[in-house]
Amino acid sequence: MVSFLMQTKKTIADIENSERYLMNTYARQPVILRKGHGIKVWDSDGNEYLDFVGGIAVNVLGHCHRRVVVAIQKQAQRLLHVSNLYHIEPQIKLAKLLCSNSFADKVFFCNSGAEANEAAIKLARKYAKEHMSPDRYEIITALSSFHGRTLATLTATGQEKFQKGFEPLMPGFKYVPFNDINALEAAVNQHTCAIMLEPVQGEGGIKIPSGDYLAKVREICDKHSLLLIMDEVQTGMGRSGKLFAYEHYGIKPDIMTLAKGLGGGAPIGAMLSTEKVASAFQPGNHASTFGGNPLVCAAAIATLETILEDGFILDHTNRMGRYFMERLNHLKDYYPERIIDARGLGLLVGLEINIDGTSVVKSCLAKGMLINCTAGNVLRFTPPLIVEEKEIDLLIDVLEEVLGK
Repeated sequence: MVSFLMQTKKTIADIENSERYLMNTYARQPVILRKGHGIKVWDSDGNEYLDFVGGIAVNVLGHCHRRVVVAIQKQAQRLLHVSNLYHIEPQIKLAKLLCSNSFADKVFFCNSGAEANEAAIKLARKYAKEHMSPDRYEIITALSSFHGRTLATLTATGQEKFQKGFEPLMPGFKYVPFNDINALEAAVNQHTCAIMLEPVQGEGGIKIPSGDYLAKVREICDKHSLLLIMDEVQTGMGRSGKLFAYEHYGIKPDIMTLAKGLGGGAPIGAMLSTEKVASAFQPGNHASTFGGNPLVCAAAIATLETILEDGFILDHTNRMGRYFMERLNHLKDYYPERIIDARGLGLLVGLEINIDGTSVVKSCLAKGMLINCTAGNVLRFTPPLIVEEKEIDLLIDVLEEVLGK
């Protein structure tokens, strides 16, 4: 068990310096994580944890996966950065890999999920003005969604708590309840150019659509000549048990955004689209200095090739996801007075409880388990896709003990 009373003077001093010099934008846990391997991480005092946060769905292959580390090392010795004014070899290879394994024909690289969604919003609007009408600019998103922290993506996010204090918000967005197809169709008007959704709402509390919801959304888009934007920042890169979550629903989007797991820990985002939609962007319309630089593209290539190599990762993700849900549902039966629901797709898993999740996160931390809480009372689990049954069992044991108290 971790005891914060046992922290060294240096760790305490480092945390004090963190609080002194870093802006107060995160509710950080009182530990300093120093190294990691696989699903395990260690703090500055040598305490070991099982990481069921995974950098918030980032470390899909675990910490310091050898293939990713070697790719970064080799690329760092060759070329760190050049401008996108030139062709970049790893970027070309990564773009081809992504397009060859998705619906897309073209890719734009950036640095984060918010930037990818910002690019998607700009592309949708520009395409609409060129191919629909100058009045088509509005994008419909879902309540409880999360699309980023820039002003545009913050406005696209259907959660008022994230928007408060940053008004006036950008015009051109409309919200409807998630998984309500009638409300969505009713919201379409002469100004609508696109519908932007997460296949599973991660930050919104691991909310999963009904089986035919996204197919009906696609039908609405086709009926009204709208673009369908899939925000797969959190669900992409095998997290759902398929390479991209849209594959579960038998549809294809017009635009898709990626980040988080794409670089296996390196900061990279991507916006993918069909050739037709991508043609709306011309030189000077959009750019990113660091977007798709050689170093992060090398990391992303290693990550994507590992996932694709023999299907092991995706098969394993599905098996572990099913096992995780079985264990959580058993826990729900054991503590019906504490647990409202267990839900998930692949290894994007949530446990909704009827108490504040913050205290549960802290208690799990003290017992060597890193977990996360979103939407106030939903425990979110996004471990590396290499997690094993024995590690899930250890987490369940800790959750049983914590919820029992």
